[in-house]
Amino acid sequence: MITMQDIAKKAGVSKSTVSRVLAGNNYVKESTRLRVFQAIEESGYRPNLLARSLATKSSQSIGLIVTNSLFNGPYFSELLYQTAKMTENYGRQLILVDGKHSADSELESIQFLLDRRCDAIIIYPSFLGEPDLMGLIARHDIPFLVINRDLPAAREHCVFAAHQENARAAVRYLIGQGHRNIAFISGAQGSPTAKARDRGYRQALAEAGIDVNPALIAAGHWSLSSGFDAGMALLARGEVFSALVCSNDDMAIGAARALREQGIAVPGAVSLLGFDDIPMAAYFDPPLTTVHVPVAQMIESALAQVVALLDGKPVAPLEPFNGELIRRASVAPGPFAALSSTSHQTAGGG
Repeated sequence: MITMQDIAKKAGVSKSTVSRVLAGNNYVKESTRLRVFQAIEESGYRPNLLARSLATKSSQSIGLIVTNSLFNGPYFSELLYQTAKMTENYGRQLILVDGKHSADSELESIQFLLDRRCDAIIIYPSFLGEPDLMGLIARHDIPFLVINRDLPAAREHCVFAAHQENARAAVRYLIGQGHRNIAFISGAQGSPTAKARDRGYRQALAEAGIDVNPALIAAGHWSLSSGFDAGMALLARGEVFSALVCSNDDMAIGAARALREQGIAVPGAVSLLGFDDIPMAAYFDPPLTTVHVPVAQMIESALAQVVALLDGKPVAPLEPFNGELIRRASVAPGPFAALSSTSHQTAGGG
């Protein structure tokens, strides 16, 4: 087994010089640095990264924790792609860890990354509550950045979308199009995003003087199949609705199939609206009206915040990111269009 001492002997330098070269120390002469790297290349030496991180107090890596229930879908693909791209732009490696299915599992994942000396940890929490997250930020010296969760007392450590306001404005748009009987398919139980979009739906109805009809609400789990099942459940109740809001685009596409199987045209009989603006939404038939969530901008801000924290620079609290209502062909005027006094709304509108 090749050791650092072997590299030092081959390069004609001390072991401490090899260590400084591997740590990126700028005080090593260029000619010496080149000799060390040549010795490494010729010998096939692989440095002990954990030992080096202990010595330099930096592993040049950033950890990302996401529960695996989000892996199977286009939203996660966008999240992971943007995080990997931005991490690379900052010259660091991304380590993805599965947060699994409980708060304890998310805590174990955090400890896993701490044990590997990650320079910073980004978490997309599904189970840890605000007190847990605030405790992690307070207890550890490395930067923690929380995605898709508002931490009012630590806005510099979180990025999140204004899900409730975006849902409220999207439903107001449907009301403005003349819809009154508006059905809703919620996201997974316990999800902060699902809760926020549910609140926005109810808030918009209340502001328009429309009573919430529990028979027009069905539970989904973010997946295509759950959207189909929830759509079928709504139709089986025999309630009349002219518009259907789904908490994400996957469920909207699943629900559209349920409507088609029952001979219900979109948007002729029922208008359809989703959230997230996944790539498939624009190519669906009919193209899906949806709320675009600015994932790329959120991740860019998150990584910029992490790097600033790593560099010891002051950081300002981040404001919630507003979505944008993308109007496509899946929404048509409703039965009360002629009576509506509400004009066009955007997903960030007041």
